[in-house]
Amino acid sequence: MILHGYWRSGTSYRTRIALALKGLIYQQRGVDLRKGVQKSEAYLALNPQGLVPALEVDGAVLIQSPAILEWLEETYPKPPLLPSAPLARAQVRAMAAVIGCDIHPINNLRIGKVLREEFGADQAAIDAWAGRWIHAGFEALEALVATHGRGWCFGSAPTLADCYLIPQIYSAQRFNVPLDAFPRLLAVDAAAREHSAFIEAHPDNQPDAD
Repeated sequence: MILHGYWRSGTSYRTRIALALKGLIYQQRGVDLRKGVQKSEAYLALNPQGLVPALEVDGAVLIQSPAILEWLEETYPKPPLLPSAPLARAQVRAMAAVIGCDIHPINNLRIGKVLREEFGADQAAIDAWAGRWIHAGFEALEALVATHGRGWCFGSAPTLADCYLIPQIYSAQRFNVPLDAFPRLLAVDAAAREHSAFIEAHPDNQPDAD
């Protein structure tokens, strides 16, 4: 497997976490979003959407991290990142979607670029924009973890929800978003900082990191 991604991309980060939790061996190819490599002819031939990540596997290319993570779960079911019970699986998917659908898409690098270049936003304004949506989503997640968490977002072992949460906490800290109101989410983050798979996947530990 070859993972094309960017070290600080939340979607690449969540994919690395899942790969590490599954104990899978893969190669990495850095795609520097700041330099526009994702819009190069070579990369667009791989992923016509021009986004990261893209995973080359078995002669195919998978795009969109939710699809990649679901494929990993179906193809490499051990250890499981989704519970066995259908209702519990739906709960984990919903927690992941709070981030994957409602927080991350409006706070990523290309959105920040549009805010800066087309609407004249400075860094403080961009931080405030990101903080608004992160805070709203984290309020919901804090309540959900209070109900379902037993050390992790759902239960006592990492799931897809944690694959999504940890990169979003990393992003929140980059945007200077105060997180004191979310002690349960911070407790999950603290657990991840001690877990080998999350350490391996951390942006600072990637070959293309600054």
